[in-house]
Amino acid sequence: MNKHTVYDKPSPVEAVDGAVELDGPDAVAMTPEAAEETSERLADQAVKARGQRRLKNQPHRAQQD
Repeated sequence: MNKHTVYDKPSPVEAVDGAVELDGPDAVAMTPEAAEETSERLADQAVKARGQRRLKNQPHRAQQD
């Protein structure tokens, strides 16, 4: 069971006074460098999550040597 609320709408993002603000239920502000790294991590995990969702109901066969 997921311990966090899952949102289906993207959050607004804005550059303000040299920081990047991510608005939403748990709004944050971070340095441009932290925002860049976070965006890369978000993209990586978004791809992984899409794959998990696609494979969720697919039968898997054991690999044969």
